[in-house]
Amino acid sequence: MQIKNSVVLITGASEGIGEATAKLLTSKGAKVAIAARSKDKIEQLAASLEGSFPIVVDMTVPESIIHMIEQVSKHYGRIDILINNAGQALSAPVLDIDMNDFKRIMELNVYGPLRSLQAVAPIMKAQGGGLVVNICSDVSKMAIPGIGAYAATKYALNGLMLTARNELASEGIVVNLMHPSLTKTNFMKHSIRSSKEESNGPVGMQAVAPEAVAEKILEAIINESAEQYMNETIETT
Repeated sequence: MQIKNSVVLITGASEGIGEATAKLLTSKGAKVAIAARSKDKIEQLAASLEGSFPIVVDMTVPESIIHMIEQVSKHYGRIDILINNAGQALSAPVLDIDMNDFKRIMELNVYGPLRSLQAVAPIMKAQGGGLVVNICSDVSKMAIPGIGAYAATKYALNGLMLTARNELASEGIVVNLMHPSLTKTNFMKHSIRSSKEESNGPVGMQAVAPEAVAEKILEAIINESAEQYMNETIETT
């Protein structure tokens, strides 16, 4: 898909991968709507990005998601690309997973992207097409001790969105997955943990810069591939 002059909505855009992607796509000529819970952060970011539009959203609240889609569509008159980036980790051995914590990250990591896809799809159908990138994780293809709950949300996201890719192809809507590796952001600091111990991510995994992930997201948009990894592209499901 073409980037220049496209309207792109990015959730979880106040820092990390979302912020880096907003900056990169703006530099490529896109008009970027940046959505997150932190009003101050997104307004500060929007002030530095020409043509951007900040919108406060809570991706665990259905009405907030619908409001976000409506406001962005109203502001720009269309939504060409949706990047479902908002998410949270949960660090705990399987036997110690708190069900309420698990429900919280399922709400954000799975139900949030699904609801935003359902809300934006009618707009994309009416305008003749669009693209939805879902920020997943390479851990969804692994079985790393301590992050089973988080990985499970990403396994679920994989199944939903690859199915949606097949279902919506005839409508001109491309749905794909981006699988970042461990990234140098505050993501793990914001994770829910079973103890007070600090977690920097799975042992032995080298973190990459969020700007490197943003470049791969750009690649996924341009190529419209089914799944994009940091070092590999899968063209079909």
